[in-house]
Amino acid sequence: MNPLFQSEPIVLNLPDAEIIYYPHFFDRNEADAIFVELKNDIPWQQDDICVYGKIHPQPRLTALFGNEGKPYSYSNIKMQPHPWNSLLLKLKSHVESVSDTNFTTVLLNQYRDGKDSNGWHADNEKELGINPIIASVSFGAERVFQLKHHSIPDLKQNILLEHGSLLLMKGTTQHFWKHQIPKTSKPIGERINLTFRVIQ
Repeated sequence: MNPLFQSEPIVLNLPDAEIIYYPHFFDRNEADAIFVELKNDIPWQQDDICVYGKIHPQPRLTALFGNEGKPYSYSNIKMQPHPWNSLLLKLKSHVESVSDTNFTTVLLNQYRDGKDSNGWHADNEKELGINPIIASVSFGAERVFQLKHHSIPDLKQNILLEHGSLLLMKGTTQHFWKHQIPKTSKPIGERINLTFRVIQ
């Protein structure tokens, strides 16, 4: 497994953020194979979330893998990690090679179609520490990743996350920016996203 850097990384020129996008971190054939393995071999689950006092099924499937049984909590959901498998360890190693970070945990999301989504949020949970580094790898259908600044209402950015791409968010990004994967009414295929992080 060798990431192929078919294009130069793109550094986003945004205030209060350090965001780097690698459109072709994995070549297409390798990304295709990884997608199939992740879809078939990951123990996907669907948790319930509470939105405005009402309980709903989370609009995507998830799984958590990580070190030493450290749980991860968000949106009143507390997930217990599975032990790393060989594929995820290989992906982690490649992501670490460009991010200069030793990640402890990966949260996986499966978006089954355009109705599956992830609402506005920042990855700023206390267990991620100050100025967390988040490395997001995407496989499958392309989806729009939206960013908006907390205190500058008109400051927004859209990124089309491509099959086999890597997005790095670091520095003060999670303090000043929120992000989401919005729903879409367009016919769209499945997407699997892995967000590597460090739990303190």
